[in-house]
Amino acid sequence: MTHELSQHQDALPPLYEQDYYCWLEQTALLLRQRAFSQINLENLIEEIEDMGRSEKRAMESNLRVVLVHLLKWQYQPQQRCGSWRGSIAEHRIRIRKALHESPSLKNYLLEVFAETYRDAIVVASQETELASSVFPPACEWTVEQTLDESWLPDEAD
Repeated sequence: MTHELSQHQDALPPLYEQDYYCWLEQTALLLRQRAFSQINLENLIEEIEDMGRSEKRAMESNLRVVLVHLLKWQYQPQQRCGSWRGSIAEHRIRIRKALHESPSLKNYLLEVFAETYRDAIVVASQETELASSVFPPACEWTVEQTLDESWLPDEAD
């Protein structure tokens, strides 16, 4: 019977797959206890790499939301509303906090700014029902303006 129990336990997926949160807590405890030989290093490495990718995705997502709303603000002035202003403010705050916690993400932000702007055109075009050709192909605002909590673009001429 012991052999059957052993086989059954071997068939169970690892804790990482069974209960991710529990695995995180156990791994943190093992790290605190310096019980390194008991840590699933492959999963830990994978998680740390995923955390970095997740931070980058969040930065890009927040930047895209800001850019979409700035485009809408500029190209649909008759539709301006507090929710757009609030969304711009909220996502600027998220970006500011992320940069405060991880200053090295600023390089990534600069690296993806132009591409994220192009993605924002696609979304803004869908949301406004304006042709994507209405929007400038390259962003006319600096990164600093885009993230400045007191700045909004002027109305389109």
